[in-house]
Amino acid sequence: MSHSPAAGSSLSAARRSRELTETVGGPAVDVLVVGLGATGAGAALDAAARGLSVVAVDAHDLAFGTSRWSSKLIHGGLRYLASAQFDVAHESAVERGVLMERTAPHLVRAQPFVLPLTPLVGRGQAALAWAGFRAGDALRVTARTARATLPAPRRLSAVETRHLAPALRTDGLRGGLLSWDGRLVDDARLVTAVARTAAAHGARILTRVRALELTGSGARVRDELTGEEGEIRARAVINASGVWAGGLVDGIHIRPSRGTHLILRAEDLGPVPAGLHIPIPGETNRFVLVLPQGDGRVYVGLTDEPVEGDIPDVPEVPETDIGFLLDVLGSVLNIPVRRQDVVGAFAGLRPLLDTTPEAGSGATARTADISRRHAVLTSSEGVITVVGGKLTTYRRMAEDAVDAAVAGRHLTAGPSPTASLPLVGAASPRALDALPAPRHLVRRYGTEASAVLALGEHDPRLGERVLPGHPVTAAELLWAVRHEGALDEADVLDRRTRIGLVPTDRAAALDTARELLGEVLDRQD
Repeated sequence: MSHSPAAGSSLSAARRSRELTETVGGPAVDVLVVGLGATGAGAALDAAARGLSVVAVDAHDLAFGTSRWSSKLIHGGLRYLASAQFDVAHESAVERGVLMERTAPHLVRAQPFVLPLTPLVGRGQAALAWAGFRAGDALRVTARTARATLPAPRRLSAVETRHLAPALRTDGLRGGLLSWDGRLVDDARLVTAVARTAAAHGARILTRVRALELTGSGARVRDELTGEEGEIRARAVINASGVWAGGLVDGIHIRPSRGTHLILRAEDLGPVPAGLHIPIPGETNRFVLVLPQGDGRVYVGLTDEPVEGDIPDVPEVPETDIGFLLDVLGSVLNIPVRRQDVVGAFAGLRPLLDTTPEAGSGATARTADISRRHAVLTSSEGVITVVGGKLTTYRRMAEDAVDAAVAGRHLTAGPSPTASLPLVGAASPRALDALPAPRHLVRRYGTEASAVLALGEHDPRLGERVLPGHPVTAAELLWAVRHEGALDEADVLDRRTRIGLVPTDRAAALDTARELLGEVLDRQD
């Protein structure tokens, strides 16, 4: 078993420094991508996999923005069926199948969900939900995703419902509805895998490089580590900066929608074998999700609230969102969940494209009603902006953006190969199950799990857990710095692992992260 990363996929401070020097002021590349969330990293991979020369930059880190604040779900498009967005629903189901069966089966697994039929769920609402789950399974069929990948929905008796969701209040519980969807082990890990796969195909992945000004032939950029400015020249420029896209290109109107999640300790809820769909009172097609993470934490989300004003780097979580989620959770649980039980919370801003006539006028509308379709727009200067959509469809968004770049800038490239291109660490479920490594490592690193494990075998200190009760080991922090482009402790704790989502856990792990980071960087000097 190999104990080294995939050829050419390692990202490090040394590689960043070398490639930044080669890029700024250097010869023009075919494609410059701005933004290294899921869509930007996906565009870098798509273009590089077609044989184009690619540079991708981000002012911060991989998955710094919206791509680390999702529900960690790969949705099959059920919600979009209810609003008659059939094309969006089908596209979501297809892309879910691509991730689960071809490109990232190590990172995306089937997640069971129980919708409890409590007295708050009327029989008409239950019938509507059941029809929706059946329609969602039909979507799976049209997307050609195997039944073995996503089991069929089914009705549950009250006894079965309590078995899968022991924390539920039993008074009046008449059963439940079981459904399945795709679940990511971690959204930021998906972005890291996409970026590293792009690097393996020759893309230059440059974090801490801010685009100050875009034109159709390149960008003026600043190295955020040194303050030095320069030019990157490119034949095509793709703006994939999400909620910040309108700040780089005129005429792009974004209506951000805030999705908030709470973090609870699993021990405070008791066993959570399955996720929960909890209907929101007064809404026919909105649910609060309870999402067990397998690392001692449970996420509860999510809200859908319009956001006005300037876009922050890291969105704040309002107390009103926390209260709302706790109220809905309390409507079905037998165990009281109090404000002090919330050990962390995070909010992400969905970059929804506002195409209403009032766009830019300050008029408000429910962001829940704005389409999740993505759009590829070309400015008068020739900058291509890809915006809208959602995490599940990042690959298709990237493909469409690169198609526009190839056609609009007359680049020589074939069709996208990414629908069948495995990401770093990917393998068949059977091959993954046979790997001689702990399951939590396989779910996060796939075929590279053995290499991460080997670090701890060579140095027992690296095999130790960073935090009691949390599965992440010191070897994973070292791997993040050596191979995943982490440049500081925030990259390691907040994005390569999810330790930082709980402030007390982050504080407890900070010294270990700083020590490992210092050792690695000292060796690179």
